Amino acid sequence: MAPSATLLVDCRCTLGEGILWWPDRRSLLWTDIEKSTLWIHRVDDDVSRQVALPDRLGSFAICESGRLLLGLAKSLVYLDPETGHGADSRVEPIMAIEPTIPRNRINDGRTDRAGNFVFGTMNEIQDSPAGSFYQYSVRHGLRRLDLGGVVIPNSICFSPNGRTMYFCDSPKGIIRQCDYDADSAGVGNVHDFVRLEAGSGLPDGSVVDCDGCLWNAVWNAGVVRQYGPEGRLLAEIPVPSRNVTCPAFGGNSLDHLYVTSSRQEMTDQELRDSPSSGSVFRAVVASRGIVDTFFAA
Repeated sequence: MAPSATLLVDCRCTLGEGILWWPDRRSLLWTDIEKSTLWIHRVDDDVSRQVALPDRLGSFAICESGRLLLGLAKSLVYLDPETGHGADSRVEPIMAIEPTIPRNRINDGRTDRAGNFVFGTMNEIQDSPAGSFYQYSVRHGLRRLDLGGVVIPNSICFSPNGRTMYFCDSPKGIIRQCDYDADSAGVGNVHDFVRLEAGSGLPDGSVVDCDGCLWNAVWNAGVVRQYGPEGRLLAEIPVPSRNVTCPAFGGNSLDHLYVTSSRQEMTDQELRDSPSSGSVFRAVVASRGIVDTFFAA
């Protein structure tokens, strides 16, 4: 029987997302997108702190230098998490993202196995697939991935060898996969990996473990689902929050599954019944994760 996730940090984010494990600092990092806030939680002493940001933070990566690469709503910036604080946090601008498309903002993203940051932009009006997928690196700059348009990009993650990329357009209820070349930002052989049944939730963030299994946080279903490399459902981890958003592996053996969640799209009664919705939850699982590659900067 699969374990259930239990409450770890009662942070009650409006839209908790993008959780990462920072092994050197034994810390979890995640974003509350709608509150323009980065959360940092040290697991050893159970201490959390918040970093207020000048804009909404869709996704981010840990850099080799110890800084963070942040995907704010309309730009990529660097932040030193030890000195940044307040609405005018000391961010170092890198570049604007889609400045001529005001309805779009950066959403899901993570590094590939080579240390490039791969992210998507979403259409906040959700009236058309106006978003795109990109790869950013210091060496090559910004390159658009040839994956077509997208409404809400999510589930960006990579196979252990880095040659397969997973992604989705959440409203379609389909997680897709493709061949991926980090050096050229080339993609090909795009096909469906998993189709969620109607009424079984929508795919949000995903992560891949050391065996090549994909773990997906399912919006509107209160579970994280584990799929084998061939797309077969292997397990479901119940989470006591209806709208779960992103999983990450961490801990000494990388066998702790951490999950962010959201308080959005919940009724007052649902929030009374699940008051810790929007918080971070944890389950100890039989699988072991892979630490995300640090961004090469």
